[in-house]
Amino acid sequence: MSALQWGGRFGVAPDAQLLAFGSSIGEDLVLAPFDVECSRGHVEALRGGKIVTEAQAAELTSALAAVGVEIRDGSFANYARGHPFEDVHGAIDARVREIAGVAGESLHAGRSRNDQVATTLLLYAIDRAQAGAERAHDIAAALLARAREELELRTIVAGCTHRQPAQPVLLAFLLVAWSEPFLRSVSRFAAVARAARSSCPLGSAALAGSSLPLDRKQAAHALGFTQPSRNALDAIGNRDVALDLAHAFVRALVDASRIAEELIAWSAPAYGYVRLGDAASTGSSLMPQKRNPDPFELVRAHAATSLGAYAGALGTLCGLAPSYQRDLQETKSRTIAIAEDGLAVLRAFGRALAAVSFDRERMARAAVAGYTVATDIADALISAGVTARAAHALVGTAVAAAESEGRALDERDLTRLAANAGIESLQAPLDARASIEAKQTHGSTAPGAVRSQIDAVEAELASLERPFA
Repeated sequence: MSALQWGGRFGVAPDAQLLAFGSSIGEDLVLAPFDVECSRGHVEALRGGKIVTEAQAAELTSALAAVGVEIRDGSFANYARGHPFEDVHGAIDARVREIAGVAGESLHAGRSRNDQVATTLLLYAIDRAQAGAERAHDIAAALLARAREELELRTIVAGCTHRQPAQPVLLAFLLVAWSEPFLRSVSRFAAVARAARSSCPLGSAALAGSSLPLDRKQAAHALGFTQPSRNALDAIGNRDVALDLAHAFVRALVDASRIAEELIAWSAPAYGYVRLGDAASTGSSLMPQKRNPDPFELVRAHAATSLGAYAGALGTLCGLAPSYQRDLQETKSRTIAIAEDGLAVLRAFGRALAAVSFDRERMARAAVAGYTVATDIADALISAGVTARAAHALVGTAVAAAESEGRALDERDLTRLAANAGIESLQAPLDARASIEAKQTHGSTAPGAVRSQIDAVEAELASLERPFA
């Protein structure tokens, strides 16, 4: 039996090396269970249109179930790699023909690989979007649990902008800030799954629909789609969901990378804010003292790699007419690579986060370095009636004087500031904890505000129903 789904038109066999060049079998075997599902849907379309008999439909369904078993036990992968198949879709069709015999010859009636690939990719996107949402959900939940713990301990850290100490904040406040992007990722992944389910390309055939009376509604319903796609030409070339899936993973990895970058810096002796446990650290083959945060460095690298792959997947579409072109094979492979790698990276990131411990005393000592209470003093002047610009200038001058004397701001500075501002006295926070307690706005680092933030994000996470579709 020929390994190819075509050939009658041609007088000679394909060049073996060119066939291998065009094959995606090494990249799209991950789609195998979803292609089986897609083919089951097509059997329903054939059955509903009375294109196959009930007996033939039963044989096809049984053969597909057998292929499903082979996929799960690993034997199908060996079969697919052992033949010159162009892709996993052709491999499954060939295996069904071997198992079902004559009935298997009818599986591809009215179907093109164009609508088959488009539908299979949507089924894959639904599954991987749900898995991505699970990963993002678990990371957000873990960060919130740590935030609640650190809130009870009132752990303080220097909040930074431009990598410079800016204002004291609660560590819990920072952990909530880390959790928020992953909450957004959950919603982003869920949106991908919903979009994937909204329209089923199966039955669009090559680009113009089929002359056979395929029951497209029955197929769409059997596969869990809302309805058949509206326009066959658009359906077979549409890769919006695939790109949205890739985008959702890239965004999640970028967010993970930004946190990883912070933790890499914090683990260096110059900061010393965190320690990564032995199980999540690596050493040096030469330097015995080294303790390296490799998991976080790899998260950072994988985010960049995925971003490049996403640009390639999107760029492939730029020069294509709105139909199927073989170039789309590259978009498919890039999407799969991003999703599979993304799931692995998010899993590793979550495990590495769990291995992080904080040096709370060191964080507290550094929280007021760099005159981080200066803004609170300026705010106190404004509350006393000084204009914002004047307050900024007065406190800046006080900081410059204290810095030249090698000391922190203290009560003497408050007395001088009051005199220079023409007010009777000035009360303002001079330590990190007082600075944090002084915050009054919604969303601030004040303990009560942070508690509300944790409660709100936890409630929103809880409201997102699994499987997020």
